[in-house]
Amino acid sequence: MDRLMQRRALRRWAGLADKSGEVDLETLRDLRGKARQLRRQLDRVIHEAEHRLALPVIGSNAIRKPMGADWAWRPDLWKGQIPVPGMSTVPGRASVCDGATVFHDCRRSELTVRQIRNTREADIAPFGFRMDVFRFDGSFLSLVLDLPPEAVQGLKLRHLVRLDVIVEMEKPLEIFARLNIKHGPNVEQIVRELPLNEEEVMVEFDLAYTKVNEKRIEKLWVDLIFEGPEMNQIILRDVTFCRRPRADL
Repeated sequence: MDRLMQRRALRRWAGLADKSGEVDLETLRDLRGKARQLRRQLDRVIHEAEHRLALPVIGSNAIRKPMGADWAWRPDLWKGQIPVPGMSTVPGRASVCDGATVFHDCRRSELTVRQIRNTREADIAPFGFRMDVFRFDGSFLSLVLDLPPEAVQGLKLRHLVRLDVIVEMEKPLEIFARLNIKHGPNVEQIVRELPLNEEEVMVEFDLAYTKVNEKRIEKLWVDLIFEGPEMNQIILRDVTFCRRPRADL
């Protein structure tokens, strides 16, 4: 029925447009008023459609990854809408969503976090994560991301684990990424500073330089550590992980 009514409406307005050069002025004035009413509603639909269709699709898992990558992943915080989109006066340990936790040691929290919708043409991730930091009297602020079990399956010392980040900030600060590898009772840590002054913000963790027992690897997680975040707004537009084996020689 909708398609039939749509076709009839199109035929009617097409016919009126063809006859508009021949009708009397009173009829033409009446047609103009009706057309303007219709156009207002059509413009509303087109405007909303253009806006929403220009956004990255919710749930999209499109990821830029290097050749040879055998695993790639985007955390849920950047992939889909979370149950509680924002928090103010964030406590010292706050779960943002499953697999993402904010840590700090401020005596008085003046930290606000919120999941936001990405709208830029360059964005691939549907959502971003914003942190507004006002007065900060603590010694550290970090966002901990738990990697899924798939990241561990088949992981060897010849693997490189890569982290890609799209970040915006009001004023410069240092961000460090620390990969934690739990193997048996031990935890191996690799720390890298994100090259924020480069066009491509990424770091690679080379497991070959660690003392990890690859047969006992149980879990991976990454700490994003923000140095000197006071009076700053930090937006993580996208965070993705992938891994690839080193080429055999």
